[in-house]
Amino acid sequence: MPEQSNKSTQRSTKEKDQLMGRLKRIEGQVRGIQNMVDNDRYCIDILTQISAINAAMNKVGLQLLEKHTRHCVTDALKDGDGEEAIQELMDVFKRFTKA
Repeated sequence: MPEQSNKSTQRSTKEKDQLMGRLKRIEGQVRGIQNMVDNDRYCIDILTQISAINAAMNKVGLQLLEKHTRHCVTDALKDGDGEEAIQELMDVFKRFTKA
């Protein structure tokens, strides 16, 4: 697992609620898959649900990437820390796009 930063990002209550709602739905989907496995459900049905979870996680990730790019990277460019912010962004894109 990559090293975590001690940096933070301020999010509005609306944005937090939206992200948390999506993450809780994903958590529910994961529990549903656990039940499907426990109940010996058909492999294709389970794989379909896994695909849905992956799509949902990608949507959350893209939302966070957009926020980071529009705010954190933009602010870093204005403050003269653009190279570091761009490198960090490229590194996360590489991790995010790994299959």
